[in-house]
Amino acid sequence: PGRCPPTARAPAPAPAPSEPSSSVHRPGAPGLPVPSVPGRRRFPQALIVGVKKGGTRALLEFLRLHPDVRALGSEPHFFDRCYERGLAWYRSLMPRTLDGQITMEKTPSYFVTREAPRRIHAMSPDTKLIVVVRNPVTRAISDYAQTLSKTPGLPSFRALAFRHGLGPVDTAWSAVRIGLYAQHLDHWLRYFPLSHFLFVSGERLVSDPAGELGRVQDFLGLKRVVTDKHFYFNATKGFPCLRKAQGGSRPRCLGKSKGRPHPRVPQAVVQRLQEFYRPFNRRFYQMTGQDFGWG
Repeated sequence: PGRCPPTARAPAPAPAPSEPSSSVHRPGAPGLPVPSVPGRRRFPQALIVGVKKGGTRALLEFLRLHPDVRALGSEPHFFDRCYERGLAWYRSLMPRTLDGQITMEKTPSYFVTREAPRRIHAMSPDTKLIVVVRNPVTRAISDYAQTLSKTPGLPSFRALAFRHGLGPVDTAWSAVRIGLYAQHLDHWLRYFPLSHFLFVSGERLVSDPAGELGRVQDFLGLKRVVTDKHFYFNATKGFPCLRKAQGGSRPRCLGKSKGRPHPRVPQAVVQRLQEFYRPFNRRFYQMTGQDFGWG
């Protein structure tokens, strides 16, 4: 799954249900408390567990507009790459929250990591799980585009997606395998009931961000604070951006890597992949009770 990302924060000394904040005393000056940062570090009550190139970063940034959401900015990869560091270390990464606030993090690779559901369930069987899904064909092309930007000498999308020219689809390639949502969800449902999941449409997150955010806020038990007044559509990038907050400097869009142009993929390749994914998509619709309209 890759390496555990380095972090500057030292691990917490012992795993406890939560780490209360209290006044600390200056050495040698008993009775003179120094006010500490309010709140305490808690394990996340909700996780964005997938999927890569589905729109998880956009969803997290949109959710962070909510005053009752505190989220880790980076992907900690705890349940896939860093599990041996322990739960105390994991909790030490989290932002402090006040009572009534929700702690969140997002690591899209959790959804396709076999050990992740069991490990998350061991932390808390009440964890709420958010999965942002997108048409698996466009998701695979977007995944390829990201890899190509870092590895310019990569073979063509077609060469990686199929064995022997336009032979069988190569499900060993991660860009293809991630899109088999029904298979991944099957494994998660061994540990969590369907009611613990919210499946967010990556397409609707672009076309109707306020509508999808409304569903997410309801799922998390939050007031609908983030609404259509927070968004405007950036025609250049082709997706929504956040309007500037009161007192803020300027509108906020995601980084330059987001909304990068996709390489041209032959229509025959796209069609073959659509046919390949169709039965998996239909099964996913049946499992979730949602038709995402991918065909």
